Amino acid sequence: MPLSLSFMPSRSPALNVEPVSADGGGGYPSDPQVEESYAAWVATLSPERRAWEELLQERLGSTFDGYYLPIYKRDRVQGIPTAWDWVVDDPDLPRGLLIGDSISRGYTLPVRTYLAGKANVHRAPENCGSTLSGVRNLDLWLGNGRWDFIHFNFGLHDSQTPTLEYERRLREIVERLKATGAKLIWATTTPRSVHSREDAELAWADVRLRVVAARIMKENEIEVNDLFAAVWPVRSELQNARDVHFNDRGYEFLGRKVAESIEGVLAAMRSDRESPSREWASAAPESKSARGKRAP
Repeated sequence: MPLSLSFMPSRSPALNVEPVSADGGGGYPSDPQVEESYAAWVATLSPERRAWEELLQERLGSTFDGYYLPIYKRDRVQGIPTAWDWVVDDPDLPRGLLIGDSISRGYTLPVRTYLAGKANVHRAPENCGSTLSGVRNLDLWLGNGRWDFIHFNFGLHDSQTPTLEYERRLREIVERLKATGAKLIWATTTPRSVHSREDAELAWADVRLRVVAARIMKENEIEVNDLFAAVWPVRSELQNARDVHFNDRGYEFLGRKVAESIEGVLAAMRSDRESPSREWASAAPESKSARGKRAP
């Protein structure tokens, strides 16, 4: 059942427009009062949580021209939930990681809401950008923890990446992700609105990269969450005008689709864990002599 937006956490209005290139074009100016309040808050945290905040400061402050860091600090001070909030794991639930660009940042909070009580949902500590960033920073994003599932995408920031280079990088990323032992879910790149010749060229590049990614995922038997197909028929209702990003309804829609794909994978994992015992029991019925020797 779709989530109502009235139940969704508040989202910073400053993130209704986001950078679409590694040069963020400048973010929001730093506010001395916010800086002071944020620093005072960080000082109260446990060493583990403080380390996470320091990592966010480094990554959000050094990527996309520092666009996200002042917005993140302001939201933290004002108590607005963010995609990069610290996640306290429930040890009884599967643990998952979202890797992706600003689109995935936008649907992180809806995914967490939808999977509350079902999975611990983390996300990489930045806008993950292109496959080049993935190759360089994947180990940092994976950290030292165990992952049961990883939902990932690279595409919009690779529109000017040569096809063979994109394929080489994505194959490397896939191999490194497979080495974690996590169940992998690839999200197809969402549509791009076309209003100019340049838009059309970028949209064609997206098609080219989707074809490459589809082949790689098929070869590696990786689950595919086809967000492109889900969004395409209703894109005019969900995406911002002349933008690759989404409105609140759009991010709720994406979050629900991502959560459903994760739930499907988790259900299959549970079934796989249970099936060997069922198969063994049906294949090897207990003999009368064995039943006689069984302890009470």
